[in-house]
Amino acid sequence: MSEPQVGEELVRLASADNFRDVAGDGHPTTDGGRVRRGVLFRSNELQLTDADAHALRDLGVTAVYDLRGDQEVEAHPDVPVPGATWRHLPVGGIPMDRVAALESGEDSLAAMLDVYRGFVEHPAARSAFGELLTAMATTDGPQLFHCTAGKDRTGWAAAVVLGLAGVADDVILADYLLTNTFSTATREKYLGQIAEHLGPEKVAVYEAVMVADQAYLRTAWDAVAAAYGDLRTYVVDGLGVAPDDVGALVRRLRD
Repeated sequence: MSEPQVGEELVRLASADNFRDVAGDGHPTTDGGRVRRGVLFRSNELQLTDADAHALRDLGVTAVYDLRGDQEVEAHPDVPVPGATWRHLPVGGIPMDRVAALESGEDSLAAMLDVYRGFVEHPAARSAFGELLTAMATTDGPQLFHCTAGKDRTGWAAAVVLGLAGVADDVILADYLLTNTFSTATREKYLGQIAEHLGPEKVAVYEAVMVADQAYLRTAWDAVAAAYGDLRTYVVDGLGVAPDDVGALVRRLRD
């Protein structure tokens, strides 16, 4: 496949609405460069049609990293992408007992902020994200990572990668918030199910769980600053990614 041009759409998947290139349309970096497209992709769960699975094959995807928990994977196994290996790197989200106990929008907001702090503070999450970045730095060919909605675990991984590549925070934040645009239909479907099964009054309770919010991403950034000082130190010391692998990943991502 020829290298995509800035502004050119690579592919949209009918069966995975939050699938997109981590580089966007070629995000600018603070030193005048751009992030290379066609290297890393992000998505929600891969409940793919045959056509979409083959579209990923045609993009050359060689590896799929699944950040979902065991129960999520068991409930909705990924459809295999021809030619790609699958690797499970589970990162915890909101515990199901806490989800069941949510009573207000404030409860949901607090739960989401805890999730994003956990990406930085919880050893198991740091281990999984570290394995992800190391694998992406050392595996040939285009690669894809995803969770259930492609919003939180995937959103944080994409934010980290873009930050390492030198993309400004405001650009990273705007890219992160695109989930709310791409996943409108999926979000409305699930909120409709909540209204039907739990009652219309529960929609406001669960809405915060189903959107990308700048407060969530800023909470994780603040946790990085508090514990590590800067993103690279978080990646090297917190996630355990070797400096050489950080360098290799950045070189792959930069035009």
